[in-house]
Amino acid sequence: MTARRSKGDGGLHWDEKRQRWIASVTVGYTPAGKRIVKKASGKTKTEAKNKLKEIIRDHEDGLSTKNDNYTVADAVRDWLEFGLNGREASTITNRRILADQHVIPALGARKLRELSADDVDRWLAAKARVLSTETLRKIHSVLKRSIARAQARDKVKRNVVMLCEIPKGKTGRPSKSLTLAQAEALLKAAESANLYAYVVLSLLIGARTEELRALTWSHVDLEGKPDAVPPIPPSIMVWRSVRAGGDTKTQKSRRTLATPRRCVEALLRHRERQAVAKEQAGELWQENDLVFASKHGTELDAANVRRALRVILKRTDLNPDDWTPRELRHSFVSLMSDAGVAVEDIARLVGHKGTVVTEKVYRKQLRPVLLEGAETMDLIFPSESGEI
Repeated sequence: MTARRSKGDGGLHWDEKRQRWIASVTVGYTPAGKRIVKKASGKTKTEAKNKLKEIIRDHEDGLSTKNDNYTVADAVRDWLEFGLNGREASTITNRRILADQHVIPALGARKLRELSADDVDRWLAAKARVLSTETLRKIHSVLKRSIARAQARDKVKRNVVMLCEIPKGKTGRPSKSLTLAQAEALLKAAESANLYAYVVLSLLIGARTEELRALTWSHVDLEGKPDAVPPIPPSIMVWRSVRAGGDTKTQKSRRTLATPRRCVEALLRHRERQAVAKEQAGELWQENDLVFASKHGTELDAANVRRALRVILKRTDLNPDDWTPRELRHSFVSLMSDAGVAVEDIARLVGHKGTVVTEKVYRKQLRPVLLEGAETMDLIFPSESGEI
C-alpha cells in the first residue's frame, strides 16, 4: 500500500481517462475560505512529482503559482500599458513600435517562466546584424523593464535579461556638418520657406531641434537694452524643450543666448508671417505663444520639421536624404570651431555641462589640430632661420 504523503506535500494520483499522473497541492484560500488548488501533470510519476515540488517551492518563496501560461508578449504589453506613465508621447510611441517590431515577434510566444538568458543572447545577436547599438539598447531595455514589472508581481522568479550584455550593433550613419558654402546655400534656399527662421536659428545659435520647437515668443527679446550699462543685446532664452514636463535636456542646457543680427531679422520676418497665418486661421488658431507652430498654432512635431527641411534641401545641390535637422546643430559647432572659437566656449553655447560631451559627440566637427600652443611657442622660440 502506498504511503500517505505528509500534510502540505500535496497529492499524486493516476488519472485513467487522461492517462497521466496528476499532482495537486493547496496553495492558499480565497477571501470566502475556498481552497486554492494548484495542479500539474506528467506522463510519469517522477515528472508529476518534480512539477509538484516546483509548485511547493515557488509557493514557499512567495511566488505566484497562477501564471504558467503567462508569456513574454503578455509581460511586454502589460508594461506598455501601465509602465510608461509620465513619459513623453513620442517615447511611448517609439517603445511600442520597438516592442511590436522586434520583441514580441521574436520572443512573444515564449512562456515567461521558460525564457532563458541563452534565448535573450541569441535574440540580441540576431538583431545586432540589422540594428544599431542604440536601438539594441532600447529593445534590451523594453524587455528588461517588462520582465522587471512581471517579477515585481510574482509572475516570474528572476529577470534573465539582467544577465545579458548588449552586443555592438550595426554601424549607423555618422553625423556630419555643412561647410560654410553649403550653409550659405541652405540659408539662401530657405528664405522663402515658412521655417526660414528655424533654419537660421539652428545654424547660428546651435539650439537643439526639441528646444526650438518649444520656443515661445515670451522667451525671445528682439530689441535688447542698448541704453543699459553695459548694453544688453537681443537674446533668446532657451529654457524649455518638448521633453516631458518641458524641461531642457540637462540643467546646463537652460541658457540665454545673445542673438546674431541675422537671427533677429529672420525672427522679425517670421513674426509678420505668423500674424498673417493667425488671421487666416481665424477661430481655428490655438494661441500657445509658440515661435514655430503649425498653421493652427499648435506645436510642430519632429516629422513636420524633417519634411520642411527636405523641401528646402531640394532647392540646393545637397541630397535631402543625407541630412537631418540635428545636423544643423553639428554644423554650428563645426563653423564655430573653424572660426577659432575654443571648445570650452562652444560647449557653453550648445548647452553641454563640460567639454567631454562636446568633444565626444561632435569630435568630427571640431578642429582636429590645436594651433595655439605651436603659434605661441614659435613666437617665444623662433626657428634658427628667423621665420615664423
